[in-house]
Amino acid sequence: MEKAQTIPVQRPSRWDKPLDASMSDADVAWLRTRAPFNGMDRSAFPKATPLDGILRYDCRLHRVEPGEVIVREGDYGNSAFLVITGSVRALLDSLPESQLGREATRVIDWLEALRRYLGRSPFRESRSSEQVSINATNDRSKLIRDIDDRQAVFLQDTDAIFNRYENVSLGPGELFGEVAAMYRSPRTATVIAETEAALLEIRWQGLRVLRRDRKFADTLENHYRNHWLPVHLREIPLLRFVPEENMARVIESTQLRSYGRLEWNADYKKTRKLPPNEQIASEPLVLDQGQFPTELIIVRSGFGRLCVRHGAGHQTTAYLGKGQFFGLEEISYNAFRPESMPSIPYQHSLRAVGFLDALAIPVEVFAADVLPHVRKNELPEVVGHLVGTKTDALKDRRLNRTENRRTQPATQKQTSPQDSQESMGSSFESTSLLEFVVQNRFNNGRDAMVIDLHRCTRCDDCVRACADVHDNNPRFVRQGAVHDRLQVVQACMHCNDPVCMIGCPTGAIARDMNTGVVSIHDSICVGCGVCSAACPYQNIAMVEINDKKGRAYVDEQSGRPIKKATKCDQCRGLPSGPACVAACPHDALVRIDLSESKPLTQWLEGRS
Repeated sequence: MEKAQTIPVQRPSRWDKPLDASMSDADVAWLRTRAPFNGMDRSAFPKATPLDGILRYDCRLHRVEPGEVIVREGDYGNSAFLVITGSVRALLDSLPESQLGREATRVIDWLEALRRYLGRSPFRESRSSEQVSINATNDRSKLIRDIDDRQAVFLQDTDAIFNRYENVSLGPGELFGEVAAMYRSPRTATVIAETEAALLEIRWQGLRVLRRDRKFADTLENHYRNHWLPVHLREIPLLRFVPEENMARVIESTQLRSYGRLEWNADYKKTRKLPPNEQIASEPLVLDQGQFPTELIIVRSGFGRLCVRHGAGHQTTAYLGKGQFFGLEEISYNAFRPESMPSIPYQHSLRAVGFLDALAIPVEVFAADVLPHVRKNELPEVVGHLVGTKTDALKDRRLNRTENRRTQPATQKQTSPQDSQESMGSSFESTSLLEFVVQNRFNNGRDAMVIDLHRCTRCDDCVRACADVHDNNPRFVRQGAVHDRLQVVQACMHCNDPVCMIGCPTGAIARDMNTGVVSIHDSICVGCGVCSAACPYQNIAMVEINDKKGRAYVDEQSGRPIKKATKCDQCRGLPSGPACVAACPHDALVRIDLSESKPLTQWLEGRS
């Protein structure tokens, strides 16, 4: 047989794209003299990822000036920062959005809405000079400045801010932002430069390898275990009645696990069109069907796919999101079953859909310290009838419940049996609809735009209504993936995992903590396009802007057009809510949360 021709290419390597191409040998040598790197054991690092290589390719040096905002509360990021010289302050109190150059959402009345409509410019994407740049306002307290080769937001009168808001000072050798970087969670504090300082930005890939150094790893894990793990476990409704003594053992034994890549949006563009079987096979396996249960998995962030073997491939049965469990049914069944009944293995496989961050509680700890304090109606249905056979355990649990009810705050959320079942995964009656949602990662959307094609007449009233309230330029395109009678429109879904918010240099794209809406704040958007490139659904557009007379704004130095990122903002502030929904004459359009199956299921049940 004739040998097939081959094409020799250079194999991609991990460090083909350094975080900062300007990092030099001199920078690396200097960093090696600073804590904690001067105390690290070089032999602890693999030959493929030596310590010097991490400093060279996974790190970037920043010079920050007093008053510069380094990270903002609520932002998402994939890097941590180490203070090398100087000092910064982390604000424990929340800073008003206006201090960061963002506009707070203001609900307007119908009269003002009508005034805006009649006074709108005939030209697309018109902005006032104040909207183009915060530097154009008379208020000079908040400015965007160029620092070295980047742009940054500054606060003035920082002394007053530090006096007014509770904060802590961080100095050389101290790290911040590592929890958000490692576990894809919003940053919990705004950090401002107190003095001129040198910071080392470390991307999460490098941060993980640095944990090869035992002392550094212990520092990171102890910080998370002492400060954040108890908070995260207490947020889980199933664990709310666990006594403190038992919870201490749960905290001590819980393992932190991550699967897949944080940059799942890059992989998604390559795998979204694969057949379901191939896409499932490409996803990292967390636990396999048929394996004897060893731990309960609780999703902290990201998404998981439950599937069962089906012929030569796999079939999706549900998807998991934040706060949902894997293995609860099997573990509780095995714990409550009579001795005459055999134990059961995991009934499904769990795979990471892109990225999955999870807490793993060992089965023996969960059975001893958690299960006796779980209400019967919160256990899986298949287990409920077994609980009664364990009379002693039931009696003990009832006593514990009675005691816990007495101490339970009146405002604590009650969990219904239906909520409990949904905590083990979201699914649809239609397997093809389930595959469609997961295949396209629409389960990331907490406010997706869905059109019922059986009712839509293609009149485009929704598009025109959107354009009317957005500078004559609609913020969505009435096109998108179609399944049966449903079309998921190409409009911002205000995602649970908003990868678009990672990397914005000024924090112009941000989530409203009250409404969950992800908005772009024009006056501090520098038009870099990072958010647009990161959006896996291509729902952010970069547009050139004009004044109300149609004259284009250009950069005063380069003469190039000024661009702004634009996307759906849910018509924030409008008394009618999203204009697209209000304008539809056929009730064909809805904004809906697809991270759970219940909202879409109920909406479809109400359709004729």
